[in-house]
Parts: sequence; structure tokens; C-alpha cells
Amino acid sequence: MLTPVKAVKGMADVLRKIDRACNDLYSRAVSKIRQPIEALFSWLIEKFDIQKASKVRSTKGLTLHAYGRLTAAFITLIF
Repeated sequence: MLTPVKAVKGMADVLRKIDRACNDLYSRAVSKIRQPIEALFSWLIEKFDIQKASKVRSTKGLTLHAYGRLTAAFITLIF
């Protein structure tokens, strides 16, 4: 899993300035990769309540619930 770089507390200002350019480029690249994926899951959660599985009691039931919701989402997206 790729995540943007966070600043380290207590780092000297000179080292922080040197690392900043590299960290900014890396963080920007990671954000470009993660943003479409996060947008897709946000859309799924909003439209099809993919997280609403309160009556699921087993792993098999959870898998069936998730795949059923994803299938419904993609069928409505196609048509």
C-alpha cells in the first residue's frame, strides 16, 4: 500500500528542506494513483450501501453480500 510521506518531528530544518522536494514529488505521484481508486469505492458506498452488512453472520455471507452488491453496481453502470 502506498501512502504519502509525513514529516518527521524533531528533524533539523536543513534536512527537512532537502527532503521536501523529493517527498512532495512522491506524495503527488501516490495521490494520483490512489485518487481514482478512492473515488470508485466512495461511489460504491454512496450508491449501493456496500458497507451495510449488518445481517451477515459468516465470512461466506459477507463475501456473497459484497460480490452481490458489486455485481448490481456494475450491471446498473452498464445499462
